[in-house]
Amino acid sequence: MTNLPGADLHWPEGCMAGTAMHELSLLENVREILENHALQQNFSRVTKVTLEIGKLSCVEPEALRFGFDVAMKDSLAENAELIITELNGLGLCRQCQQQIEMETLHDPCIYCGSPFVTVIQGAEMKIKDLCVI
Repeated sequence: MTNLPGADLHWPEGCMAGTAMHELSLLENVREILENHALQQNFSRVTKVTLEIGKLSCVEPEALRFGFDVAMKDSLAENAELIITELNGLGLCRQCQQQIEMETLHDPCIYCGSPFVTVIQGAEMKIKDLCVI
């Protein structure tokens, strides 16, 4: 498996649950990243792609699964297996400095009630690893 440094895709903190993130466009970006790394690391085929998607990223895993085969058609990742793992949301309260689990981008601190919580995990989408030939 190959880990792709610099292959993180981050979304703005203000992303709201109802906002469409155009998953097909995201998959096209994944395809470009794979093609660039294939040139740099000298591989010709990807057999498995593992994406790590934060629960706060506003990316719909099911939409990615649905569009993956279409986006990877005629590429080095055509017929590759897609694995998606979800990453829990974590935040740090700016008032009491406690780390909390977050279900949405705007969860208040469960310890002090402060609305000022900084997301520290879960707003990203990352190519976690690949199986390549």
